[in-house]
Amino acid sequence: MTDHKHPEAGAAKRPDAAAPTNEPRQFVNFGFYQVDPAWRRLPEEERKRGKEQFIEVVNRYDKSDVMTLAYSMIGVRGDCDFMLWRIGFDLLKFQDMMAELLKTGLGQYLTTPYSFLSMTKRSIYVDRHTHAGQEGTRLKLIPGQFRFLFVYPFVKSKAWYRLTKHARQGMMDEHIEIGHRYPTVRLNTTYSFGLDDQEFVVAFESDKPEHFVDLVMELRHSEATSYTVRDTPTFTCIHRELDEVLDTLGG
Repeated sequence: MTDHKHPEAGAAKRPDAAAPTNEPRQFVNFGFYQVDPAWRRLPEEERKRGKEQFIEVVNRYDKSDVMTLAYSMIGVRGDCDFMLWRIGFDLLKFQDMMAELLKTGLGQYLTTPYSFLSMTKRSIYVDRHTHAGQEGTRLKLIPGQFRFLFVYPFVKSKAWYRLTKHARQGMMDEHIEIGHRYPTVRLNTTYSFGLDDQEFVVAFESDKPEHFVDLVMELRHSEATSYTVRDTPTFTCIHRELDEVLDTLGG
């Protein structure tokens, strides 16, 4: 399903980097939210009304400006309860949407332990075995086709960017070759250079968590990992419909 399993999909601006284009690129946000325990002690009718308000806002933006997918993290991670994967072309709409969500009965009880902002971009490393829709060649994401999503921010060392394009390409080819062995795992790499604290946000989708574990273990032995500075925190997210996700919150 995908060929490009390494998050590095473009270097800082240099002669071998892809030239800027006017092709529309998507903004991407992974927002992780935690519910104040006080919300669970509210009367049932008040909790229900707050969830309905929250769903109404998400659905309204999802139909027009901001594609939104919901993921539950209840019972999987202790510092956040659910995640919204938002994708769109207008960053201002992301802000408008969040402002409305925070006004809802549920939103008033939410905190945001983590939030990663990024954009789509074509890779400068995928130059072999290309096919339509391949990771690294597309500017539009097609998310939500798998049950599990594994997300983490990613930062490379400065030494990586001082290497020649030829040296980096060789290491990336190794990653691509390893990725071919795991067709059940799909990678969505997005870019945060200048937008957020990390350089990339890596989002793997799969119905087979065990295959993802094996893939990551194998990638740890590759040469390029010696140039990794940070690839944590890592989040395991379970895709559900938004109403189902909110029902897992305990209300």
